[in-house]
Amino acid sequence: MIFSKGSKFNSILPIRCPQCHKGKFLERSPYNFSKFTKVRKQCACCGLQYSMEPSFYFGSMYVAYGIGVALMVATTAISYWVSTSFSFLKTFFAICAAMAILGPYINALSKIIWANMFFSYKEDSENIKDKT
Repeated sequence: MIFSKGSKFNSILPIRCPQCHKGKFLERSPYNFSKFTKVRKQCACCGLQYSMEPSFYFGSMYVAYGIGVALMVATTAISYWVSTSFSFLKTFFAICAAMAILGPYINALSKIIWANMFFSYKEDSENIKDKT
Protein backbone atom coordinates (compact mmCIF):
# COMPACT_ATOMS: atom_id res chain seq x y z
CA MET A 1 0.00 0.00 0.00
CA ILE A 2 1.03 3.59 -0.48
CA PHE A 3 0.76 4.47 3.23
CA SER A 4 2.11 1.20 4.63
CA LYS A 5 5.03 1.05 7.06
CA GLY A 6 8.23 1.55 5.12
CA SER A 7 6.76 3.70 2.35
CA LYS A 8 8.08 7.21 1.77
CA PHE A 9 4.59 8.67 2.28
CA ASN A 10 4.54 7.26 5.81
CA SER A 11 7.48 9.58 6.57
CA ILE A 12 6.65 12.57 4.37
CA LEU A 13 3.04 13.37 5.26
CA PRO A 14 3.40 13.28 9.07
CA ILE A 15 6.93 14.81 8.75
CA ARG A 16 8.69 12.00 10.64
CA CYS A 17 12.17 10.47 10.56
CA PRO A 18 12.93 8.90 7.14
CA GLN A 19 14.67 5.91 8.74
CA CYS A 20 12.35 4.81 11.57
CA HIS A 21 9.15 6.80 10.77
CA LYS A 22 8.68 7.47 14.50
CA GLY A 23 10.94 10.35 15.57
CA LYS A 24 10.10 13.98 14.92
CA PHE A 25 11.94 15.62 12.03
CA LEU A 26 11.44 19.31 12.85
CA GLU A 27 12.16 21.08 16.12
CA ARG A 28 8.77 22.82 16.10
CA SER A 29 5.56 22.97 14.10
CA PRO A 30 5.92 24.53 10.63
CA TYR A 31 3.60 27.32 11.82
CA ASN A 32 5.68 28.20 14.90
CA PHE A 33 7.51 31.11 13.30
CA SER A 34 10.37 31.30 15.80
CA LYS A 35 11.91 28.00 14.60
CA PHE A 36 9.87 26.91 11.60
CA THR A 37 12.95 26.23 9.45
CA LYS A 38 14.90 24.24 12.06
CA VAL A 39 15.49 20.54 11.45
CA ARG A 40 16.55 18.44 14.45
CA LYS A 41 20.19 17.33 14.53
CA GLN A 42 19.28 13.66 14.95
CA CYS A 43 16.32 11.37 15.51
CA ALA A 44 15.44 10.74 19.14
CA CYS A 45 14.25 7.20 18.34
CA CYS A 46 16.90 5.74 16.03
CA GLY A 47 19.77 8.24 16.28
CA LEU A 48 19.92 9.06 12.55
CA GLN A 49 21.94 12.22 11.85
CA TYR A 50 19.62 14.32 9.67
CA SER A 51 22.35 16.42 8.01
CA MET A 52 24.82 14.55 5.83
CA GLU A 53 26.95 17.68 5.42
CA PRO A 54 26.80 21.42 6.19
CA SER A 55 24.06 23.20 4.22
CA PHE A 56 22.53 19.83 3.29
CA TYR A 57 19.00 21.23 3.09
CA PHE A 58 19.82 23.99 0.58
CA GLY A 59 18.80 21.51 -2.12
CA SER A 60 15.30 21.37 -0.68
CA MET A 61 14.60 24.80 -2.18
CA TYR A 62 14.33 23.09 -5.59
CA VAL A 63 11.67 20.78 -4.17
CA ALA A 64 9.89 23.79 -2.59
CA TYR A 65 9.97 25.56 -5.95
CA GLY A 66 8.30 22.60 -7.65
CA ILE A 67 5.63 22.34 -4.95
CA GLY A 68 5.05 26.11 -5.14
CA VAL A 69 4.60 26.04 -8.91
CA ALA A 70 2.18 23.09 -8.60
CA LEU A 71 0.22 25.02 -5.96
CA MET A 72 0.06 28.11 -8.18
CA VAL A 73 -1.17 26.10 -11.16
CA ALA A 74 -3.77 24.33 -9.00
CA THR A 75 -4.92 27.65 -7.49
CA THR A 76 -5.23 29.18 -10.96
CA ALA A 77 -7.23 26.19 -12.22
CA ILE A 78 -9.54 26.25 -9.20
CA SER A 79 -9.97 30.03 -9.47
CA TYR A 80 -10.84 29.69 -13.16
CA TRP A 81 -13.22 26.79 -12.51
CA VAL A 82 -15.03 28.38 -9.52
CA SER A 83 -15.29 31.96 -10.74
CA THR A 84 -17.86 32.89 -13.35
CA SER A 85 -15.79 35.82 -14.57
CA PHE A 86 -12.07 35.05 -14.71
CA SER A 87 -9.95 37.92 -13.43
CA PHE A 88 -6.17 37.98 -13.30
CA LEU A 89 -6.27 40.19 -10.21
CA LYS A 90 -8.53 37.77 -8.31
CA THR A 91 -6.32 34.88 -9.35
CA PHE A 92 -3.21 36.75 -8.26
CA PHE A 93 -4.67 37.40 -4.81
CA ALA A 94 -5.84 33.79 -4.53
CA ILE A 95 -2.30 32.58 -5.35
CA CYS A 96 -0.78 35.02 -2.84
CA ALA A 97 -3.20 33.87 -0.13
CA ALA A 98 -2.55 30.18 -0.84
CA MET A 99 1.23 30.71 -0.78
CA ALA A 100 1.08 32.76 2.43
CA ILE A 101 -1.06 30.16 4.20
CA LEU A 102 0.77 27.07 2.94
CA GLY A 103 4.30 28.54 2.70
CA PRO A 104 5.60 27.26 6.06
CA TYR A 105 4.16 23.79 5.42
CA ILE A 106 5.70 23.74 1.91
CA ASN A 107 9.06 24.59 3.49
CA ALA A 108 8.78 21.68 5.94
CA LEU A 109 7.44 19.34 3.28
CA SER A 110 10.30 20.13 0.91
CA LYS A 111 12.88 19.35 3.61
CA ILE A 112 11.37 15.99 4.50
CA ILE A 113 11.05 15.08 0.79
CA TRP A 114 14.71 16.04 0.31
CA ALA A 115 15.74 13.91 3.30
CA ASN A 116 13.73 10.95 1.97
CA MET A 117 15.73 11.11 -1.26
CA PHE A 118 18.89 10.29 0.70
CA PHE A 119 17.72 8.21 3.68
CA SER A 120 15.64 5.05 3.49
CA TYR A 121 13.46 3.14 5.92
CA LYS A 122 15.10 0.44 8.04
CA GLU A 123 12.76 -1.94 9.79
CA ASP A 124 15.02 -2.56 12.79
CA SER A 125 16.16 1.06 13.14
CA GLU A 126 15.04 1.30 16.79
CA ASN A 127 17.71 -1.29 17.64
CA ILE A 128 20.45 0.65 15.85
CA LYS A 129 20.54 3.37 18.51
CA ASP A 130 20.73 0.76 21.28
CA LYS A 131 23.75 -0.95 19.65
CA THR A 132 25.81 2.24 19.33
